[in-house]
Amino acid sequence: MFSRKVAKVLETATLSPDCEELIVQLDGEKSKAINYTLLTGPVSPGDTVVLNTTAVELMLGSGGYHFVYLNLNRVEQSSTGAGHIMKLRYTPMQLPVLAVEEEQSAHHQVMSKAENLHNMPVVVAELHSMLAPVVLTLKKIKPAARIVYLMTDGGTLPAYFSISARKLRQAGLLDSVITCGHAFGGDLEAVNIYSGLLAAKYVALADVAVVCMGPGIVGTGTPFGFSGIETGENVNRVHTLGGRAVVVPRISFNDSRSRHHGFSHHSLTALGKVALAAADLPLPSLGEERNAVLTKQLQAAGLNKKHRVIWIPEAPLGHLGDYGVVCSTMGRTPADDQPFFMAATAAAIHTASLMH
Repeated sequence: MFSRKVAKVLETATLSPDCEELIVQLDGEKSKAINYTLLTGPVSPGDTVVLNTTAVELMLGSGGYHFVYLNLNRVEQSSTGAGHIMKLRYTPMQLPVLAVEEEQSAHHQVMSKAENLHNMPVVVAELHSMLAPVVLTLKKIKPAARIVYLMTDGGTLPAYFSISARKLRQAGLLDSVITCGHAFGGDLEAVNIYSGLLAAKYVALADVAVVCMGPGIVGTGTPFGFSGIETGENVNRVHTLGGRAVVVPRISFNDSRSRHHGFSHHSLTALGKVALAAADLPLPSLGEERNAVLTKQLQAAGLNKKHRVIWIPEAPLGHLGDYGVVCSTMGRTPADDQPFFMAATAAAIHTASLMH
């Protein structure tokens, strides 16, 4: 059961056509809330809303936001838009979307024939915080490249919650966003990641795709209990479709948790035990001592034999502040955690070398 509370809307600000940031009066204090107008319709100052307050109460990484569940001043509303594919199926918030694959879609004929990526490079990342440094680096090296982001349903489901995707789109660095599975709100909707990848190539005309979940990740400190395990599954998907998977490994020497020291156990598990196909695994050169740690972990997990390891001698970070796009992970900036961001830029540098 989720927590619900009633609040009064004081202020509204539009973040995107389908997302509003609110200031609400809740329990005698001002709080922040997010309203997804596609789900609950628009709100106005003075409206009374029911909020889902669970994430803030549990102190989860939702940015301190509550979420509007119902506007009591607009209880009734009708479904809008075409499409018969339901996302958030069999929940009180289920909504219809026009999927790129379905018969009513203008792209149905193209998608009915799409079966192979023909060696298109696909950057496979675990964390949403890898998206911005990858895109910024790719665009710096290949300014004319069409870059498409596939957002999976491993984290946040509404694409509107991604500040990175919004900023990258506004700066003209990201050409399209495709939301897959139960994720929604992209420029294109896809039933699953396979068809999302094919839509990236044949509908969005991508030169390169980046696939990772939206903001947020689930972890439990157990070997397989984390949503980022989809990294290995996505390597398999790219291979099945004839693409070229380039993995962004999760590397840090600043994370206080030992299981995330050097290679995160997430990367070691996803690439060592879940990925059944070989992928390109670019690694930034971090100096003799840290390189030795990474090499030892690679060998212990068998990744040096299973995947194509490529050491990238230089993975600069100076351009990550361009265009006003903020790069951070777990509250750490590139200055705070250079190896993490160098792994992302190294992957982008290698990916650019594969592009014509």
